[in-house]
Amino acid sequence: MAEDKQNNQEEPENIEITPGSKEFGKMVFRLNNPVNAENVSILNYNGAELEEIQDGVYAQPAFVSDDFNLFFVVTQLIGDDWIVAFSKATIENGNEITDLSDPLPTGEGLNLLGQVSADDANNLLSYFGTLADAKRGEWRLIE
Repeated sequence: MAEDKQNNQEEPENIEITPGSKEFGKMVFRLNNPVNAENVSILNYNGAELEEIQDGVYAQPAFVSDDFNLFFVVTQLIGDDWIVAFSKATIENGNEITDLSDPLPTGEGLNLLGQVSADDANNLLSYFGTLADAKRGEWRLIE
């Protein structure tokens, strides 16, 4: 007998969440392994390297312009899970980072960047796709 799947509405993995949407803003990219000195280079983006700015907190530029600066922040944000989040940065005198905002969910950061530069947001989305394809991490919806 064939199972009746038409009445089964509980398949969250089939929900499509589109970049730029409010729902996408609640997405985080969870890494499959903790970050350490030996493996940090696998997360390099666009020629930049993650630097440990505090014990267990890594950062690197994701997008820098005259009026909008977005940095990757990689740390344990949700329990034991290592998350790639974003932080808005204030840069003074051309290269001095004077402030980083509280971490933003990965999707929220991409949505913000998409409003400034769709091409750069798409490049970052491809970067996360490459990490997912290499089994280095996965997208998760936060509640």
